[in-house]
Amino acid sequence: MAALKILHVLDHGAPLHSGYVFRSQSIFREQLKRGWLPVAITSPKHQASSKEPWRDTLEIAGVRYYRTREAPALTFPLLNELRLMNALARRIRRVAEMEKPDLLHAHSPILNVYPALRVGRRLGIPVVYEIRAFWEDAAVDHGTFPEGSWRYRLIRALETRAARRAAHTAVLCQGIRDDLLRRGVPSEKLTVIGNGVDAESLKPCSPDLEFQRAWSLSGKHVIAFIGSFYRYEGLDLLVQAFAQLAAAFPGLVLLLLGGGEVAGELRDQIRQLGLEDRVLMPGRVPHERIPGVYALTDILVYPRRSMRLTELVTPLKPLEALAMRKAVVASDVGGHRELLRDAETGLLFPGGDVAALAERIARLLNDQPLRERLAEQGRQWVLREHSWQKTTAPYETIYARVLERAAPYARAARVTRENEG
Repeated sequence: MAALKILHVLDHGAPLHSGYVFRSQSIFREQLKRGWLPVAITSPKHQASSKEPWRDTLEIAGVRYYRTREAPALTFPLLNELRLMNALARRIRRVAEMEKPDLLHAHSPILNVYPALRVGRRLGIPVVYEIRAFWEDAAVDHGTFPEGSWRYRLIRALETRAARRAAHTAVLCQGIRDDLLRRGVPSEKLTVIGNGVDAESLKPCSPDLEFQRAWSLSGKHVIAFIGSFYRYEGLDLLVQAFAQLAAAFPGLVLLLLGGGEVAGELRDQIRQLGLEDRVLMPGRVPHERIPGVYALTDILVYPRRSMRLTELVTPLKPLEALAMRKAVVASDVGGHRELLRDAETGLLFPGGDVAALAERIARLLNDQPLRERLAEQGRQWVLREHSWQKTTAPYETIYARVLERAAPYARAARVTRENEG
């Protein structure tokens, strides 16, 4: 019997670095372990963001990637999105006709699912949609348009329609599932596929001595944030909290590792507070060296602000910190509450409350047994509940049901194509 072949449609992919890419690669790795054949297409947005030279196809970690050429941007927003979707639909059809996948698996945003639905209907291939976050909510945080605007309402309606039209919809977390249920998407069409961790690559290890020397961390206590510098991450709140702690803890250092849209604002804030020698912003480091950076830290902090996106969506980075056996402090937004249990696997503080954030960090700095207990309980929980093997296991049931229901339609579509040909 031929191996199950899944054509994944992605916004962007490896070798770019992002949480989106790491999740995709983890999904593919687990599907390969099951004996399946994942194949990937990246949208025109990948090529626009990538500095790599154009290649029609390439193989990364055992997965064949097909690129979609970047198309000239148009000034009118809706025409621009239609242009992207039309280009992607053409590419999906060509690849699907070559690869002959059993199903299409389109990952958010909606710019990927509508081309997949169009091609799936034409070729008789069922479509699974996976929502990692709602595109309209991310756009609000980026300042693209305000919540409740006509563009926000339009995208929200299109998202709901796509979830109903897809053969099945996988969602990142319970918060997204609950939101779609309130919109009338049937519960039997929704399955949570949560983020996970790779226990082999993320486990307690020796500190990266090169970074320790370069960043002068020897003998220091280090609190850190590792990730992308989006505005909703609330890193300015963390800098304010650190400013309150700096005098009481002279050996304390704040490490902000990563980069993104608010990096310049953070540097200005650090300079204004006179913390240049206590707050480190070394940029990004190679992914394979991240475990050694975690090993340099004492506490990982995730001060996300409350907004629809953070209330609904669970982040990946706290799971990584727990897997690395690190104590975690996080705001009590919904996405964090779905992952962390206060005083059991981490400490939560009221979102936006700088004084409370500083107090939670100080509590852990002053209480090493508490820090150790939370770190150990967090690691055991994440290995038990959030391995990629466990979180991706429901794909087997999803795919089997979708293919069973789609079989008669696939045969009818084949007959239609043969008659037209």
